Amino acid sequence: MGKFEIFNGVDRLFYFHLKAENGEIIASSQGYTTKQSAENGIAAIKRIASQTVVFDLTLTESSYSRS
Repeated sequence: MGKFEIFNGVDRLFYFHLKAENGEIIASSQGYTTKQSAENGIAAIKRIASQTVVFDLTLTESSYSRS
């Protein structure tokens, strides 16, 4: 199972990583001034991740088929 890890940066801000089951970091947060703010960021990801839409920005107009 993946996990979130909250930690302090050298700048004394709070950050979090999302790690995959194999331990690889798959997402990193911005810096937060409080631990509660970092926890709120994690909660927001958990809440909205299952509802998100993926937009493939690598496609160009010429990649689309025209009917």
